[in-house]
This record gives sequence, structure tokens and C-alpha cells, in this order.
Amino acid sequence: MPILRQIAQLGQPVLRGVAGRIADPHDPAVQSLIDDLLVTVADADGVGIAAPQVFEPLSLVIVSSHPNPRYPQAPEMEPTAMINPELLWGSDEKEPGWEGCLSIPGLRGLVPRHRRIGVRYLDRAGEVREEEYADFLARVFQHEFDHLQGTLFIDRVESSRDMVYY
Repeated sequence: MPILRQIAQLGQPVLRGVAGRIADPHDPAVQSLIDDLLVTVADADGVGIAAPQVFEPLSLVIVSSHPNPRYPQAPEMEPTAMINPELLWGSDEKEPGWEGCLSIPGLRGLVPRHRRIGVRYLDRAGEVREEEYADFLARVFQHEFDHLQGTLFIDRVESSRDMVYY
């Protein structure tokens, strides 16, 4: 049965480490972690979450875009588990956009991101998937992928004037 996980907050060392690759997507512990991440991101009304955010330094993210109070224009997307994700390419065109993070509640920053990206990952069944994302979905993926490198959105804000409390 999935459990609601505690979300690491800014200052927790796990948020600044590099996540390790997952050797076996079929491992029951990995499958349980996916279920836990799905309930945790839903409970927090987030559009994505990475395993390091629940104190698990593994290369696993959930992208779960849906309209919510923070992102009312977000497109609807079936929550998707991405194991060992890779960013294959990013468009030359970047676009600034406001981002927040479940690990840094109450703060938003204007972050430039690639407008279009290509990604590869293993789905929860261990199958290789390649996708192209644009706009908001590209932003969410890049944000979550950054968590696997120990990078937070505040590291990508170009000026402290581009950060606000909400």
C-alpha cells in the first residue's frame, strides 16, 4: 500500500546530491517508491516530483501536469514515472517562466528553460520511451531532471529580482 512521504525542504543535503541510477526497474522497492511518489505528488497538488525530494537519491521522477491553483493553465497529463531519465536535446530557444518547488514552498522564481526538449527514460514496466515535450511539460521535466543533478530552480534564476513569495 502506497505511503505519503515527507518532502525534503531546502537545506536538506539529499537535494544537493547526484541521484544514482536504478539498476532494476522491476525491483519491488522501486515499484513501491513509484507508488509512494504518485500519492505524495497528488497530495501536495504538485505537477512533478523527484525521488530525492522524498529522501531517496535515485534517478526517478514523476511528471504529473494538471491545472491547479499554482499553475491554472497547466495541460492535463497522465502521471508518468520516468526511471533513469535523460535529456537528449534542448531547443536553442529558451523561454522564461515562473517556477516553484514542493521543496521550497512559498517561493517562485523566473527561470529560463528550453522551450522544446527530447527525452528518453524507462517507464515503470522497464520499457524504453522517447518523447518530445514543449512549453509547460518541457519546463516540468527540466525542473524534475535538475533535481537528479542536485540543482534547484533557485540556482537557475538569473537575478534575485526575479524571485517572489506567494
